[in-house]
Amino acid sequence: MTSQLNPYISFDGDAREAMAFYRSVFGGELVMHTFGEFGDPDAPGADKIMHALLRSERGYAIMGADSPPGMPYNPGDNITISLSGDDADTLRGYWAKLSESGTVVVPLEMQMWGDEYGQCTDRFGIGWMVNISGSAA
Repeated sequence: MTSQLNPYISFDGDAREAMAFYRSVFGGELVMHTFGEFGDPDAPGADKIMHALLRSERGYAIMGADSPPGMPYNPGDNITISLSGDDADTLRGYWAKLSESGTVVVPLEMQMWGDEYGQCTDRFGIGWMVNISGSAA
């Protein structure tokens, strides 16, 4: 896979319903994972969506998640742009340029799901997520 750019939408506890709705609109395959799958299955909010991906037959991709406990949900600020793929050098280059003169929210490093991931806000206030699949950081 090469790199992809697509929207990543944050929800206020209704990501499962919203992503199912988008599937009814665009069709395709919807995969969802909960916070409990990657942490304590008995923790508050464990049943909420940590990551959802809808891939339509036409090639559209929409990602989404519920805002994690303790993180604010601000309507209007709830869409981030996601860059993902396995072209590590290209994606690290994008990360370097996007985070320069911006704010790093999550450093680009190996995560519990096995990919290299980082989150930043560029100098124009736009949120970006970079996920490098199968990366050997």
